[in-house]
Amino acid sequence: MNSSFGEPMHKRTFYTELCYLLGMVGLSFSVALMTRADFGVSMVVAPAYLLYLKLNPLWPFFTFGMAEYTLQAVLLVGMAVGIRKFRPYFLFSFVTAVLYGFLLDGWMLLVALFPADTFIWRGLWYVLGLLLGALSIACFFHTYIAPEVYELLVKEVAGKLNRPTHKVKTVYDVISCLVAVVMSFAFFGFGHFEGVKLGTVLCALCNGFLIGKAGAFMEAHFDFRDAWPLRKYFS
Repeated sequence: MNSSFGEPMHKRTFYTELCYLLGMVGLSFSVALMTRADFGVSMVVAPAYLLYLKLNPLWPFFTFGMAEYTLQAVLLVGMAVGIRKFRPYFLFSFVTAVLYGFLLDGWMLLVALFPADTFIWRGLWYVLGLLLGALSIACFFHTYIAPEVYELLVKEVAGKLNRPTHKVKTVYDVISCLVAVVMSFAFFGFGHFEGVKLGTVLCALCNGFLIGKAGAFMEAHFDFRDAWPLRKYFS
């Protein structure tokens, strides 16, 4: 990419460790925003959200964040069995999931104060959540630190099948959406869409595309480098 004077555009350094931090904070906030919008949560977190809706009335201490890292623990075991590979850094994905869960619970308390009494407000939170979520996941794909299990699974499967990450992400999102629909029917009755709504379907269809665009933008403008020599512990 060239500047207006014909010189190669200088890319700014972006540290991969910062990608991890921004990805975790941004993703948890985006999920809270989409939950507040109530047009349907992201298909990836929909199964955990439905688990939370089902169990929280029985166990009030069971939060959305707890549902997330509980489900991700199960998914991590399933992934290791499915790809027939286990690496020690996989366990750090669960640590990430727990940190993300605490952040999510904090954001949920904050966004409960956001106005959501009109379609415009709800639409604004949904769009911001959708875009921020795509950007946050793109950040996770540019760090060596183990991301959440959701993103780890996509990265591992994409590498194993030698397929573009954003395309594998789209397939995974659609599968998650279908699983969430089944869970909604099983928990709340056939034909009852709880947490899985039009916004969920829209997110499933366009999230992979948005992540791909966000990643391409980041790579065009930033040179990703490690600040600390820790990559060897995550490979």
